Amino acid sequence: MKSAKMKMVIGPEGYLPSAASARGVVGPSKGEGLVMGKIVPEQQAIEEAARRLVEAKNPTIFPGPLVLWGWNAQALRESKAVKALADAIPAKMIPMADYRPKYPKIVPEQEINPNHPNLTIWKNKIDVCLFVGVHCHQSNIALKIIRGGTDCFTIALCTFNGDDEAHITIRDLTADTIQRITDAVKRLNQRTPSAGVKRSSPLTKRS
Repeated sequence: MKSAKMKMVIGPEGYLPSAASARGVVGPSKGEGLVMGKIVPEQQAIEEAARRLVEAKNPTIFPGPLVLWGWNAQALRESKAVKALADAIPAKMIPMADYRPKYPKIVPEQEINPNHPNLTIWKNKIDVCLFVGVHCHQSNIALKIIRGGTDCFTIALCTFNGDDEAHITIRDLTADTIQRITDAVKRLNQRTPSAGVKRSSPLTKRS
């Protein structure tokens, strides 16, 4: 199947942006990824994700329950790989620990709320974010809200078929996939040494 004629754009797109699939964006097959709505080889998507993370002013990783909680051996391997990626960029980490609404108040410096992810993006001035270990139904709506209301560039690493609402998505996620992104980040930082030291990388914790 051919990829979309209409490319994904960086927001803000408005209060009710149309779904990427309604605009003709087609999900990637095995060995492929999506970059701005266009199907590309997986390694190209990995290299572009690494470039965006390295060049960002405030890159932030949003780990979800599938890597936050040590519920199986795969989750443990992936969580270690995610931490290594954050250190290599370096990037902040703000968890999406669960999906319940945090009413009447959320603390966007400490946790991303999938029902109001734009608040965390605005509060922390995040220009590039990466979702990993977030269940598909939650990442889909959260990424769409971010694209609709902010100018943040989104990357989604997916265990299954990828997420067409992200500007970049890579499917069939394993710890090895994350390591390939880390390796690409390290190569870029070696070419431009200042890129890897221009920010701090604290792991955001709950109080």
